Amino acid sequence: MTLIDKKLNRRSFLKVSTLAGGGMMLSFSWLAGCKPTPEEVLTMPEEWFKINSYIKIGENGVVTLFNPNPEFGSNVKTSLPMLLAEELDVDWKNVLIEQADFYPERFDRQFTGGSQGIRSGWKPLRTAGATARHMIVNAAAKTWNVPAGEITTSAGIVEHKGSGKKAGYGEMASLAGTMEAPDPETVQLKDINEFKIIGNSKKNVDGAKIVTGKPMYALDHKVEGMKYAAIVHPPAFGMKLKSFDKSSVTSLPGIQDAFEINIFKEDYNRNFFDTTTFPEIIAIVGNSTWEVMQAKKALKAEWEKAPVSNFKMSGWGGDVSDVTVPSGLESSTTHKEKMAEYITKPGNVLRKDGDPEGAFKSAARVLERTYSAPFLAHNTMEPMNCFADVKGDKATIFGPTQAPELIMGTLSSSLGIAPENIQINLARMGGGFGRRAYSHHFVEAALISQKIQTPVKMVYTREDDMSAGVYRPTYSATYRAALDENNNLLALHVKAGGIPESPIHANRFPAGAIDNYLAEGWQIESNITIGAFRAPGSNFIAGAEQSFLDELAEEMGKDPIEFRLELLKRAETNPVGKDNDYDPKRYAGVLELVREKSNWSTVPNGISRGVSAYFCHNSYVAEVIDVSIKDNQPVVENVFAAVDCGIVVNPDAAANMGEGAIVDGIGNAFYGEMALKEGVPTKTNFDKYRMIRHSEAPKNIEVHFVENNEDPTGLGEPLFPPVFAALGNSLYKATGKRLYDQPFQPQIMQMENLRM
Repeated sequence: MTLIDKKLNRRSFLKVSTLAGGGMMLSFSWLAGCKPTPEEVLTMPEEWFKINSYIKIGENGVVTLFNPNPEFGSNVKTSLPMLLAEELDVDWKNVLIEQADFYPERFDRQFTGGSQGIRSGWKPLRTAGATARHMIVNAAAKTWNVPAGEITTSAGIVEHKGSGKKAGYGEMASLAGTMEAPDPETVQLKDINEFKIIGNSKKNVDGAKIVTGKPMYALDHKVEGMKYAAIVHPPAFGMKLKSFDKSSVTSLPGIQDAFEINIFKEDYNRNFFDTTTFPEIIAIVGNSTWEVMQAKKALKAEWEKAPVSNFKMSGWGGDVSDVTVPSGLESSTTHKEKMAEYITKPGNVLRKDGDPEGAFKSAARVLERTYSAPFLAHNTMEPMNCFADVKGDKATIFGPTQAPELIMGTLSSSLGIAPENIQINLARMGGGFGRRAYSHHFVEAALISQKIQTPVKMVYTREDDMSAGVYRPTYSATYRAALDENNNLLALHVKAGGIPESPIHANRFPAGAIDNYLAEGWQIESNITIGAFRAPGSNFIAGAEQSFLDELAEEMGKDPIEFRLELLKRAETNPVGKDNDYDPKRYAGVLELVREKSNWSTVPNGISRGVSAYFCHNSYVAEVIDVSIKDNQPVVENVFAAVDCGIVVNPDAAANMGEGAIVDGIGNAFYGEMALKEGVPTKTNFDKYRMIRHSEAPKNIEVHFVENNEDPTGLGEPLFPPVFAALGNSLYKATGKRLYDQPFQPQIMQMENLRM
């Protein structure tokens, strides 16, 4: 194959065009590797041949693989195609990666979230690659008139050793593309020990474009005649538009129009990802982003209290339920009062083992602690934005979304256009963390374009996004432990809830490890818009649970890791109940690994150390955090993480994602907080909403993976929840004071002298 040919002639371009259809941490080695090398610059083929929805091969052997899932920084655009390339049996240096747009008829599950990308694609994408390889082999067998079973493949080469014939995939691609695909159930996949690509680190395929500022995001997208739009939400949750003075903005320079839009039709059954408290908003259209954002400030509008809202919502299984959104202007002080009240009331029993009530009555001592955490804003670095071009019965949408399939129904209903006439093109996202699973910005942009019959780019300000949700819920949890006179654990009771949902996962550890166990949940309805936030529910309950277990271990005079291992041994050898969600042996494995890697029992001078472990998104993580005190402030020195997520497809990328989750967790634990007063968010930009700074990142982060042959499980989220307790437990060692409420920094600021 001829390399180093950067030219793409007109014929090749036309064929390509026709067929192409968490916290941030960058390592210097990654940056250094971004500059394209001669070996990475491939000659573009004269002709492409489609093998299946995921794969096309050029006559010269260059392979294009389509990444089906939206990319928001989790590196799925590199790691998912690695699954295809492995089973296709090609040389990675001859592979090009393209982001697939939304084509539900061609691709399954085009969704990024829930840490399920690799897990859900593990078999389907490998099968797609193996199927393509099977077709290449059959094409070679037919061309050479030899049995297919005698043909081998390696690095994009087919070979029949008996006759000495050999050819590149490109020479067989034309015929292979015409052959009938085999039944996927009959296609043989590689054994794990045959992997050549999976398990070996590959650079981010977009790395060079990112650091050199190439256009990749919807914000970069422009077309001739495009207009710009800004939206105006109500100033508070619990309010709606009464009226506005259009003339207050249309006379301003560059402003074309201002009008009201409503995202939902009255008879539309929303789904969970249609979340928005503000379906009625004002749109301002003009010639530039600057002009429409200046017009926002000048707009004269009247707002009024919104009444109770009722609508129907479709659940995951297609069931439809009635939803009521309460009226009123809510405040954080009222929220805290309500949650304190609910703590004293019986909750909904989610799990009960043994006789916990009896155990608490007979207990010699009871340890009880309550934990809380506030609303959190997602704060993706790229603001919400979307390009839309809607004319007649056709619509083209281009923007950042984690879940194109989940917004298609709303787009179709709101526009009155059939789904097959709506094309959603997927842009790379500047962060997601769950926020972009809610794509009402797509509907807003589309309705604006439909109204003005012109292509439009709609962009949120930071204040728009931070003041209009979607937030992580605010939570509270009370843990109680019953001890006998010999400090043996008799029972454990957890009662947790939030506004407006409970964070309890009733069948996770320590359920199954304690004879007498009770889990209760509660929730308080609210008109504050909430949604998925990195590791939903787990991002709070893990911190509460693991902080309590740490304090309980101290109360019982036990080492924190040993105490957890004892409970897990019980769950392994003599489990309580049959519905436990976790594997105690794998759970114990990460604790043992982090104990080894952190050198747990030998604590350096001036260091305070805390531990935490949690299971979520089908993966197991244990973390140890080292803290020192400098200038009367805590400094995170080291973080050691042990992860069991099965087979690690792309090790460097996996470690980077883990590092990002840890930094994100530390920042939210110290500083993360959104409060409200009379429905108005008290923080609307980074001057008040404190984020972690580069200088505050840990000096050293080590992410260690358990080596096994289990199928891959989640990774983007599982390293986030354990951070809160590991940090809280280390801060207790450093300060002598337990921290029960997040964020931690305001409490630390009140401590006059930190010990050490």
